[in-house]
Amino acid sequence: MRVLIAEDDPGVQRFVTRGLKEQAYAVDTVSSGDEALEQAEINAYDLIILDVMLPGLSGFEVCRRLRENGQRVPVLMLTARDAVEDRVAGLDHGADDYLTKPFEFRELLARLRALLRRPLELKLAQLSVETLTLDTARQTAARAGRHISLTHKEYALLEFLVRNVGRVVGRAEIAEHVWDEQFDPFSNLIEVYVNRLRRKIDGPKDAPLLHTRRGAGYLLGLADEADPQAALANHRAKKSPAKKRDA
Repeated sequence: MRVLIAEDDPGVQRFVTRGLKEQAYAVDTVSSGDEALEQAEINAYDLIILDVMLPGLSGFEVCRRLRENGQRVPVLMLTARDAVEDRVAGLDHGADDYLTKPFEFRELLARLRALLRRPLELKLAQLSVETLTLDTARQTAARAGRHISLTHKEYALLEFLVRNVGRVVGRAEIAEHVWDEQFDPFSNLIEVYVNRLRRKIDGPKDAPLLHTRRGAGYLLGLADEADPQAALANHRAKKSPAKKRDA
């Protein structure tokens, strides 16, 4: 999931960013309300963390404008202002949750998970596609009872594909939700990670789940038997995994 953090305290910003990246989130950071509003209009975020006392536009004002613009992205207010009036103001401006400083990082993670389950459709703690299952709280995966060892980024990519099961997702959409703004669109990182996942989740006795749609993107689900070219491409990709180009 891709998160925007709007926080002008460098220490808090580094602390939250480091912790979220360790939990497989893609994170962008800004230090003012104006930057937060600009980034939220440019990029597709799954969640936004807003400090209230930001330079320029306040967190309240950023949240209000996002809602006025029709954005339904979940917003968590993270601030030292803990008066009841402040919490009420934040929620009335369109925030979905409110966490005061200082805070336990594990509570922040729990609140983020709760918010990410909330929008548009119910997002369950356990996801499954055929014999593949994901535990989103523990960030673990298994196929037919076989544990699959994944890095943080591999897990993030797999969860995004599972949440979009049966739908072809392109490179641009994957980059928007799984990587941050530092991602190089000309690199072959996505292909590298897709092939790593394919080798890990599709065992020799398993029905292939991760498929390449040439020129379109990737699809998670059972193969379409009417598409022999895609099946052949998947077979070749599995036997000849892509290698990351030197930077």
